[in-house]
Amino acid sequence: MGFGPFGRQRGMGRQPRARMSWKMRLIPLVLFALYGLYFYVSNQEIVPLTGRSQLVDITHEQEMTLGYQSYQEILSQSQVIPDGAIVDLVRNIGRRLANAAADVDPGFEWEFNVIESQQANAFALPGGKTAVYTGLIPVAETHSGLAVVMGHEIAHAIARHGAERMAHQKLVQMGTLAATVAVGDMDYDTQRMVMGALGVGAQYGVLLPFSRDHESEADYMGLLFVARACFDPTEAPRLWERMGEVSKGNQPAEFMSTHPSHETRIQQFQEWMPEALALREKHCGKSSRSS
Repeated sequence: MGFGPFGRQRGMGRQPRARMSWKMRLIPLVLFALYGLYFYVSNQEIVPLTGRSQLVDITHEQEMTLGYQSYQEILSQSQVIPDGAIVDLVRNIGRRLANAAADVDPGFEWEFNVIESQQANAFALPGGKTAVYTGLIPVAETHSGLAVVMGHEIAHAIARHGAERMAHQKLVQMGTLAATVAVGDMDYDTQRMVMGALGVGAQYGVLLPFSRDHESEADYMGLLFVARACFDPTEAPRLWERMGEVSKGNQPAEFMSTHPSHETRIQQFQEWMPEALALREKHCGKSSRSS
């Protein structure tokens, strides 16, 4: 290391990096916008029953493979109840709901299991792999109440909501990468502020609202499956009243949540109820009774 002609040690100072012009910053953002538009337009599907356009970029076969792998992993780590009255009940309700959804079923191989757990929950994965946690049974109270939850989960799988969330996350990741390149020459604090704002905007402006929309769509589709299967759809709002009592004080504000509030869900069920009751009468007759 030597010294320059004026006694300053060469290599001791750094020249500040040249700042990108605003036009240069736009290049990665414009490229992302163009590719994002192409990605969005070229990967559109229609959700059964609702007719909504959705973004999905994997095939049914790929999604079902992922669902089967996840299901096997969950069951291997859980206490699965092999048989008994609860298992028979869940499988009977599941078969009725699957039959009610047959016209929109993409070819799932339905399977219904019961897992010993205090969780008041259930899930259905792509491919029809479904499980109910025992903690849900006392909250559901009735066969129709249990059918409401299972119909909701079955609707998630049929509507491909998991694959759609994956596609949305890809778009957000691509947008984040483009923004990272655009602010790459800014100082660290400014970069952190900009990227933090973008992260919050993506979470509360894109991902969470889409998740709540998925929940509402699954509520609607599930209610129609419940009606077609000759269960009592009027049990849906009553179920969510009970859910509200169970989770009282533990539910975050709706805009911060992946799910609509219990009050929103109850209101939506009441709005959809005339359609569900008419559908039940059509498929089951006036004299039918829920099991």
